[in-house]
Amino acid sequence: MAARPAQLAADATEVPEVVVSRLPQYVRALTRLTQQGITVVSSQQLGDLIQMTPAQIRKDLSYFGRFGKQGRGYSVKYLLGELRRILGLDQEWRVGLVGVGRLGRAILSYPGFAPEGFKVVAAFDADPRQVGQMVAGIMVQPMHRLGEVVHELGVRIAIVAVPASQAQEVVNRLVACDVRAIVNYAPVSPQAPAHVRVRNIDPVMALQSMTYYLTAPNSAAKQSASR
Repeated sequence: MAARPAQLAADATEVPEVVVSRLPQYVRALTRLTQQGITVVSSQQLGDLIQMTPAQIRKDLSYFGRFGKQGRGYSVKYLLGELRRILGLDQEWRVGLVGVGRLGRAILSYPGFAPEGFKVVAAFDADPRQVGQMVAGIMVQPMHRLGEVVHELGVRIAIVAVPASQAQEVVNRLVACDVRAIVNYAPVSPQAPAHVRVRNIDPVMALQSMTYYLTAPNSAAKQSASR
């Protein structure tokens, strides 16, 4: 059923970032299909699940090889396994958190990371009142131990949950520790070298983008309210 994938792109930069950002959506949908006992899925069916066109799905997957046969669909198990391998989800990733305020504590307590292969192993804060506390089984370390602990525990990914005024300094220190993947929750876009990936997550900006659809002249919400 499944075709052998072609040779992967030699350079990760050849794959558009927007395509990479969609791969986890495919993994989540395919995981759900597996749990439902579905063994074969078409690009149309997969597109219906994640609200994408079949053509876009086929184009996205073509960056990484050929995974199905025309008219026969994709093997759910095979495609899921290949996408998890492409994303590096077939191994454990050690994560460090900087900033143990309310958001940081919520992140440390979140149970959804470990089942997906992400293990939060360290937490840091500049506030002496936070240092030494145990949060979700992890002792909060002072910032001056950042480099030491990152290397000792093999931290590969960092989550930044500090105020905007501190974000750039924290990112600079993480880069100096050779951390090359950073998820930033601070409401600012810190700068980093080209070899370091920074993903900014700002819930307020997400809400602000949604209000466009509520205030636009032809929004469904306005049409419904006027009935």
